[in-house]
Amino acid sequence: MEENSATRDLTLARDGDDTAFTRLVEPLRGELHAHCYRMLGSTHDADDALQDALLRAWRGLARFEGRSSLRSWLYTVATRTCLDLVAARGRRALPVDLGPASDHPVIDDAPLSDVAWLGPYPDKALTGGQAGPAARYEQREAVELAFVAALQHLPGNQRAALLLFEVLGFSAAEIAAMMDTSVTSVNSALARARRVVAEKVPSRTQQQTLRKIGDARLREIVTGYSTALERDDADALVALLTEDVTWSMPPLPHWYRGLATVTDFAVRVPLTGCGSWRHLETSANGQPALGCYLWNDAAGAYLAWSVNVFTLREAYICEITSFIGPEHFTAIGLPASLP
Repeated sequence: MEENSATRDLTLARDGDDTAFTRLVEPLRGELHAHCYRMLGSTHDADDALQDALLRAWRGLARFEGRSSLRSWLYTVATRTCLDLVAARGRRALPVDLGPASDHPVIDDAPLSDVAWLGPYPDKALTGGQAGPAARYEQREAVELAFVAALQHLPGNQRAALLLFEVLGFSAAEIAAMMDTSVTSVNSALARARRVVAEKVPSRTQQQTLRKIGDARLREIVTGYSTALERDDADALVALLTEDVTWSMPPLPHWYRGLATVTDFAVRVPLTGCGSWRHLETSANGQPALGCYLWNDAAGAYLAWSVNVFTLREAYICEITSFIGPEHFTAIGLPASLP
């Protein structure tokens, strides 16, 4: 029945019925959006790419001959759209990509506006998706910060090949057709991409770590972090961190590594130098996160400041990535202010 309905909608869409086209693509919109994010490293860019891809698909629907599934064809259009954007805009970065860690707190760090920064991805946008038997990554693993950041170090064709094969489970032959190249070229791109990703991504994913930690301990960690900042409690904060912890804050270029340096930064900046904090628990990139709100006298409210995404090892925080800017709150579905 569903197949007959889809066939009918496809016929109607080819005849110019945009409502039928919407019905066809709506079940795939979430997974296509996640694919665009993995390719581009930005929710905003993913929004633009998906909108452009669906417009291209709508205009080119008459050329869809049905030799592959509609899903495969839409992934072809979305991937090529993203490759155009990658070629035009380059890769997105985190502060750790720009230079070594700072050995002392930079009090008046200024944002860098000429860098395209990696951004967080809202977990609410994730869907189960469909993956073939070749897929190696779960959908949440495939948006973890370490993985998406590693993808940004790959040329567009390698990035696309890796995602299509190991996240979505398309075969090398299908990918070759999608990217208008040879199976040999796809396999070569996959081999190069795997080497880079293996160097940059920990062997244990955050999903594996979170399952091992358990929900109770995870709540302790996240609540403990927010309480420590709200109470200016450096000792409580330090107790949650690994010895080699890192803290970065895009779009600020400086970042910090090691418990001593991170503690010094925390004491001098967020704990004593910023004012009063409030927090809302959330998740992003398949990882625990907090929406951090800073008191503003003029507004008489706590205003959205940063979305902090935590990377965990064992039962401790080993990375804090603070994505500064109220635009991240909108994407994740958090309010812009707290009373």
